[in-house]
Amino acid sequence: MTAWPWSQIFLGVIAAATLITAIVQLGVLIVAARLTRRAERLAEKVEREIGPTFDHVNKIARDASHSVALATAQIERADRLFTDLAKRVEATVSTFHSSVAGPARDGIALFTGLRAALDVIREARRRARSRQRGEDEDALFI
Repeated sequence: MTAWPWSQIFLGVIAAATLITAIVQLGVLIVAARLTRRAERLAEKVEREIGPTFDHVNKIARDASHSVALATAQIERADRLFTDLAKRVEATVSTFHSSVAGPARDGIALFTGLRAALDVIREARRRARSRQRGEDEDALFI
């Protein structure tokens, strides 16, 4: 029997190991390719099912934006309305004050003057009566 040379045995072992490594790598590539296809199908399914939802959300966002714009315009109109109303009320009060309060003050002053004059006249009459009574009593006293 001839002895096998060790170099040929090691060369065979290396060849077998390389073959096994190549087979394992080929298996990993096949599994990776299958996983990639599954991931792509899952992504497509998610896009198909979630796509309309995103479209709906976008439509809701557009509607909300439009509603906010309308509400802002209405609030600005109301603000202008109340500002105009406040100016008109202020002008009305100013007009009332100048056309009614001034003459009313003058009228009150006139009535106060008349009242004072009437009080003076009444006081003068009372004094005249009390003098007349005093003279009548003096005449009776004698």
